[in-house]
Amino acid sequence: MPRYMLDTDSVSFALRAQGQVATRLLDHRPSEICISSITLAELRFGAEAKRSRKLHSLIGTFVDAVTVIAFDQSAADHFAAVAVSLARRG
Repeated sequence: MPRYMLDTDSVSFALRAQGQVATRLLDHRPSEICISSITLAELRFGAEAKRSRKLHSLIGTFVDAVTVIAFDQSAADHFAAVAVSLARRG
């Protein structure tokens, strides 16, 4: 089961190699990472708005490696648990 659910900004930073997100992701197996279907929709929207095949390709490669979770009640509960865990780590 994935331990970390990334939001749209985090994935965007990772795909653009901005900040420390990409580096931190390399510290984890892809099986530990997930995104919500909402995040995927937002990423695809951004790539489509820019008409960027390169960005669509990067997104495709990324989502092939991680789990995409339907954002339902269970996903919301999972996200809350992960967010609290990370906040407690400080």
